Amino acid sequence: MGAAPSTPRLGAAGAPPSPGAAEQMFAALVGGKAYPISSEFWKQLLELPLTLQWPRDRVLQACHAFAQNNYQTKHLAKILIHLVWCLQECTSTTSVSSVVYRRAINAAYISSIFLKFIIENAKSDNWQELCLDIDKSEKGMEKFPAEDTVEYFLMRGLLNYIGSVDVSPESCYLHHELLNLMLVLMSTQLCSGPSPEPKDVHPFIDAAMLQDSSVVISVVQKLLLNFVTRPKIPQNGSHPVFSDDGRPGVLQRVGSAAANFVLLPYYTFNYLVSSTPESATSQLADNSLLVLLVMIHYRKCISTNDSFPSNNFYMTDSNTNDKDTPVFHENPYCKALNNAKDIQYDRADVEGNAQDGPVVRLSFASLFDALGTCLNNESSVLLLYSLVHGNCDFQEYVLVRTDLDTLLMPILEMLYNASRKTSNQIYMLLIILLILSQDSTFNASVHRLVLPAVPWYHERLMHQTSLGSLMVVILIRTIKYNLSKLRDVYLHTNCLAILANMAPHVHKLSAYASQRLVSLFDMLSRKYAKLAELKNDKSLKVIPDQIEADISDDTSTELHIYTDFLRIVLEIINAILTYALPRNPEVVYAVLHRQEVFEPFKNHPRFNELLENIYTVLDFFNSRMDMQQLDGEWSVDKVLEVINKTCRSWRGEGMKMFTQLRFTYEQESHPEEFFIPYAWRLVLSRGFSFNPSAINLFPVEIHLDDALSDEQKAQEK
Repeated sequence: MGAAPSTPRLGAAGAPPSPGAAEQMFAALVGGKAYPISSEFWKQLLELPLTLQWPRDRVLQACHAFAQNNYQTKHLAKILIHLVWCLQECTSTTSVSSVVYRRAINAAYISSIFLKFIIENAKSDNWQELCLDIDKSEKGMEKFPAEDTVEYFLMRGLLNYIGSVDVSPESCYLHHELLNLMLVLMSTQLCSGPSPEPKDVHPFIDAAMLQDSSVVISVVQKLLLNFVTRPKIPQNGSHPVFSDDGRPGVLQRVGSAAANFVLLPYYTFNYLVSSTPESATSQLADNSLLVLLVMIHYRKCISTNDSFPSNNFYMTDSNTNDKDTPVFHENPYCKALNNAKDIQYDRADVEGNAQDGPVVRLSFASLFDALGTCLNNESSVLLLYSLVHGNCDFQEYVLVRTDLDTLLMPILEMLYNASRKTSNQIYMLLIILLILSQDSTFNASVHRLVLPAVPWYHERLMHQTSLGSLMVVILIRTIKYNLSKLRDVYLHTNCLAILANMAPHVHKLSAYASQRLVSLFDMLSRKYAKLAELKNDKSLKVIPDQIEADISDDTSTELHIYTDFLRIVLEIINAILTYALPRNPEVVYAVLHRQEVFEPFKNHPRFNELLENIYTVLDFFNSRMDMQQLDGEWSVDKVLEVINKTCRSWRGEGMKMFTQLRFTYEQESHPEEFFIPYAWRLVLSRGFSFNPSAINLFPVEIHLDDALSDEQKAQEK
């Protein structure tokens, strides 16, 4: 009585465990008997080659039993501590045995299974079900830091390994498992509401935010390097995580059938293992990026009276004294990303200034190229946004690149295919363009870069067109798509803002882009005319006063919006004619060709001053056309010939100078309400499964089979 439970026997020394013995080990893990942290049980458990095949219902039963018994056994905390000890052993020597790798991989994998089940089915707001409070006086806990909590100890061990150990053929599987575990640990956010509150508890990611600055910087740098270098996972040959007889261990071989259930397998995390080399080689890079995005966009909400452990990184980032305004701690991972430096162009400060401390250093050239290659991945778009918005050095680096098409062509192609993209992805792409268009050098550069062809643009052949002309065409196409499908005012405004920023710097805009610009005004003017007619028509039908008032208010609001849109388009055309007319004969031709579209607005109080300039241009060029002695009919080439000659004599006489429109991007007052859910949507879209009924971070579609929690399903068996 009272003695520690004996360790289940695995058979003769050196012999592989029989299926029955392995089953006995896992039965003991999920059972009601508590094994001390110093027990030989943990070593034998973690050295098992996990090749048992269990069906999903049995996995659920095991998870349920583990969660129930964990209150007394504290096995979750113990296996997490053993994981950190395994990682410490992996980093303490240059030559790591396959057995040590196997123990670490198994510990990460097994703990992620049970952690995720508990998180999905937890009922308390403070995650009491995790039972992370362990008796530190227990035998074997002597080397556990007395001042640390289990979650802090765990995150320090995980992050230290990820940040300090390079990915190699030997360590890549362990890195892969640790990144998966990181996503599981941080998934408590999925259970909270969309607006962070002081009462929210996220034990693991909060502990990550408290790590030393050196750990934070090493992790951000390593995750970025993983994304850039895209390390390959070996596809052939034996590996330490496989069993001695060649059977797959905790991870199946790349390309094997995902339908087979290896012990506690794909139920918890879909590894996205594919038979295609491209996806197989990028998986670790993709998971590194997802972990980075979740970490940099996390925000810890506190009340103004709350205190938090003080250190150099984790301080409040709000200066407001308004009691109703949420206050957030500064995110050290976000700060590290924003302060990252280009190692190739920062030689004078390569050791780091004393006043600045250590910073993330990597090749911006490699990062730029990797982003250009991977922008079809929505996660990469969010990373590019995070960099150009938050990191001034990287934004400046992008702006001075002469090959801007490396980034812009994938962005424009995705906007071209907007119907197949999410609205969030379209927002991110447009905001990136808006941020870049705030720089006059960028706006000039895109018109100097000539594209030999645009193979993905199917409406017409585009040869030898400038990148700037293509941008104008795609932005106008996006506006038209939005007008017919999404009807999103914010999206409209962003597109027009980019065009307005570009307008004074337009150079040799193509004929097609010029025609599209004038046709945009025509399209918006027709929509405006319909709204004006609807508002003024009082005799269509008799309807109740309240309904009539509501319709009238809606129409008036929409009419006001389209008035603003029309004015911005007129400002864009006006800016080109005022500041860049001699360089843009095709714009003059398009305005001359469709000059009738401006006539209805000549006396409009919001537009007349802008139209005065347009009509000054029209009168000047019309008069020069009338003076021409022409044999035969006018042709496009003959009209353009006259326009080109007349442009040389244009001096801008009679043009009124207006203040140039200049739009800048500013984040909303509560960006966390967008970016935290968005980052987790990306995680789920990449194969991380989570019980839909447990998600409160954003609305999800719950099917009938998902209405029951996994815990309830296990109880019904």
